[in-house]
Amino acid sequence: MELHTAEVRHAALSLLHTGAGNAEVARRLGVPPGTVGYWKHLDRAARGESPGRHRTACPRCDDSPLDTSAYAYLLGLYLGDGHISHYSAHRVPNLMITCDDNWPGLMSDAQQAMERVFPSNRVCRVRKTGCHNVKVYSKHLECLFPQHGPGRKHERAIVLEAWQQKIVDAHPWEFLRGLIHSDGCRVTNWTTRVVAGERKRYEYPRYLFTNKSDDIRKLCTDTLTRVGVRWTVLARGSDPFNVSIARKESVALMDLHIGPKH
Repeated sequence: MELHTAEVRHAALSLLHTGAGNAEVARRLGVPPGTVGYWKHLDRAARGESPGRHRTACPRCDDSPLDTSAYAYLLGLYLGDGHISHYSAHRVPNLMITCDDNWPGLMSDAQQAMERVFPSNRVCRVRKTGCHNVKVYSKHLECLFPQHGPGRKHERAIVLEAWQQKIVDAHPWEFLRGLIHSDGCRVTNWTTRVVAGERKRYEYPRYLFTNKSDDIRKLCTDTLTRVGVRWTVLARGSDPFNVSIARKESVALMDLHIGPKH
């Protein structure tokens, strides 16, 4: 095992105190990221800031306040591109939302929603090829996301609990925005028509939501109906995986409340 001098450790802590991330410190000093993380943990423990020293509040366990608007958006993201992981190396599970690097605004929205739902927990971004995983660790993830379970979401029942449905009913557009930001998109379709003997091209916007889970698609379409958006189902072969919103007035509503990814 390689030993590092006290000077290197102090330099690492100095960089960490300025807000630098573990990976950045590791690259600058040529130290393994795991070592930097261990030094950070020891430093926080020495200053009384070690995770686990204080009991984290939970809206479900002790009626702590919950930012319901942020939760509705985060719930939509979770049902689309999120999952809860239990790694053997960590005693605390983590919620991970995978965000494409092409949409930095969406990534920031996901991080802000996590920070508002889990104000006592640190939210981080883990860089991957072409994307970042926005993550938060909490012992209460399954309290707030009871849809978690073994296997893929489309292979098990996904049903909102009564308290979750109440939040979605209160913030339907935030929930829909999370769904569209995860498994949806705004695209421009085109068609041609013959007018006065001349073929002309016409373009029109459309929103699509694609998910293999019948339950998650129904949560989406039920909420769309509730806010007055008309939708149809487009089958991919024999599988009705796509929810389409193409009527002009419905697209205008979606543009007003959601808009394209950014």
